[in-house]
This record gives sequence, structure tokens and C-alpha cells, in this order.
Amino acid sequence: MSTPRENFLRHVNNDEPSWIGDPFNCFNVPQEGGMPFLMDATALAHRRTGKGGIDVPDAWGVVWDWPDDQPGPTPNNSGDKKVIKDIRRWREFFDFPDIDNLDWTDSLRAAASADRETKIVLVQSPRGMFEFSHAMMGLSDALENYLLEPDHMYDLLSAYTDWKIKAAGLCIDHMDPDIIVNFSDWGAKTQMFLPPRVWREVLKPLYARFFGYIESRGVVPMLHCDAYAEDVCVDMVEMGIKVWQGVTPQNDIPAIVEKTGGELLLFGGIDMPSIDYEGVEEETIRAHIRDVLDKYAPTKRFLPMFTCWTPVYPRVSEIGRDEMEKYGAVVAKRVFG
Repeated sequence: MSTPRENFLRHVNNDEPSWIGDPFNCFNVPQEGGMPFLMDATALAHRRTGKGGIDVPDAWGVVWDWPDDQPGPTPNNSGDKKVIKDIRRWREFFDFPDIDNLDWTDSLRAAASADRETKIVLVQSPRGMFEFSHAMMGLSDALENYLLEPDHMYDLLSAYTDWKIKAAGLCIDHMDPDIIVNFSDWGAKTQMFLPPRVWREVLKPLYARFFGYIESRGVVPMLHCDAYAEDVCVDMVEMGIKVWQGVTPQNDIPAIVEKTGGELLLFGGIDMPSIDYEGVEEETIRAHIRDVLDKYAPTKRFLPMFTCWTPVYPRVSEIGRDEMEKYGAVVAKRVFG
């Protein structure tokens, strides 16, 4: 019998997969009910504030707020809290954090205790190039600068890409992951933030360099993007991305499989607002998971997953995962024989 690790990698490699089920079983999950990935020392040292934190700066100078009644932190770029106030002089506003002398103790302990025989070692690479840009200057300024100052934006993000590649190299050297997932939400619910032409001119070369480096080290590149990004799905393949985690149903999933020639594993498909709310009925969750599997599993390049990794409400995760495991087995027999 195949291990969960083997099952997932067969989907990644399009190597005659035969399994569909609860994807969390395929990964090392450090904390019960938490995210299915490990954190390396560069991410731990430069992470955002915890819940309840207000006006907390990170290592880049970005100020973060996480009110108790919100599901996650957001950057506060109001007034003087904005880090980059003039893209033409971006070098004057911050220094790249030193990553040569980090304490890797916690990350090494997590990597050493991971089950590498039956599960995937997935490590997070937070804040991709686009997310970095709007964290540093606010979304409005970032979008304006992509359009009006593309050369300066490219210079800023090229330097950041160098830093990210160095961080990824340290992660691989210390933790030996199977997959590195980069977080880069390129759009809203139904459209991208940038015209695809601008995205390709400024961002695509940088992501291609980053993902290409990861792949050159023998690690699988995964993108987390729980937004509309169908317009650049072929570009994802060209950049070396093997898995698109977080693909939302507002993207035409069957069409993406066709456009990419099956070279991209689509890992998501669940419409979180439809099920992730207080008081949702159990059958509502289960029916939605069944519908997702019926729609997208026949493409043979799809696995179900919460697009935001873990729902806000733990009950949604528990029921959803159970249905993915139970109905996934039924669908797998139908799709793969």
C-alpha cells in the first residue's frame, strides 16, 4: 500500500495517481489543527505579529495589526507607518534583515522530528514579491508604482528576490524540505490586481528566478495563491511552479488543466465563504466538498484543499477533512479505476 507521501507526490508528478482523500494526512502538521507546513528560521525571525498585537513592527519595519476579532494580521500603512514613501528612493527607507546569523534551533528540531518516510516535509516561504511590495508601501501605492514606475519596482523586487533566494538556500541546507510553498496572492476574487502584461513585465522574471532556484536544488516549488490568477496559469508552468495551492473556484479549474496541458497540480477548489462561517450546517459542508470533487476530480490534475489552508472555524476543518477522506475514496475509484 502506498504511503500518504507517495500518494501526494504521484499527483505532483502526474505519475498514475490513484488516491484522493484528506490532504492533511500527506504532510507533517507541527501543531494539531494548524497549518501543514514547517517554518524555517528566516520566516520565524521576520514573522508578523501574533493575535492581539497592534502597531507591532516586523524586521522590515512594516507595522502589523491583528485585532482579536479578526482571522489574521494586516499591515498598517497609514501615514508615517508606510515604510517606502518614495519608490524612486526605496534604498533610503529600510535595510535587508541579516540572515547569516540566525538561530536555527527550533527549525532544526522540527525538521529532525518530521516523518520523512510516510509524509511530505513542506516548508513555508512567506511574503512573495508582490505581497512584499504592498506590505512595504500599501496596496494603492504599489499598484500605482507598478504602472508608473516599473523600473524602480523591478529594482526593489529584484533585490528582494536575491534575499529570498538566499533565504531559500539556507532553508534547504538546514531543513532538506520536499516542497517549499511561496505565498503570493496576485488577485482579488474575480480578477488580478495587475494587468497580466504588467505582471509579466515586472514580476514574472523575478518569480521565475526564485522558483527556478528552488527546483534546481531538487525541491518542488509550490505557489499559494487563494485568488483569481487564471490569466497567468500558463506562466506558472513556465516559471517552474508544480502545484498551485489555493486555487479558488472563481478560476475555471477544468480550463486551467487544459491550458497548462496537465503540467500543474491544482490543489484547492473549495469556496471558503460558502462553508467557513459560524453555525454552518454539517450537511452544507459535506455537500460542498462532494460538489467540488464531482466537478474537478475528473480532470485528474486536482486535489481538494481548503484554499486558505485552515478554516477560521475548527469544526469546518474537521467535517470538511472527513468528507474529503470518505467521498474522495469514492471519487478516486470512479476517476482512476
